[in-house]
Amino acid sequence: MTLISVAPKPIAMPDIKAKASALGINAGKMKRTELIHAIQMAEHCTPCYGRSNGNCPWTQCCWMGDCFKTKA
Repeated sequence: MTLISVAPKPIAMPDIKAKASALGINAGKMKRTELIHAIQMAEHCTPCYGRSNGNCPWTQCCWMGDCFKTKA
């Protein structure tokens, strides 16, 4: 059996800002990576977005779609 890994579609910035707002985070002029790190911390997760170098055990992470493409 062959496993095929398909990364989810990246989340659009307006959706990221909406998620941040729901968590009480003022996005202001934060860049995408900064904002996602703030969301991760607000959710009591490690702010690891863009820092995994392609090695990440969190396969169900909603940020995985573009995390590996990002350098934090």
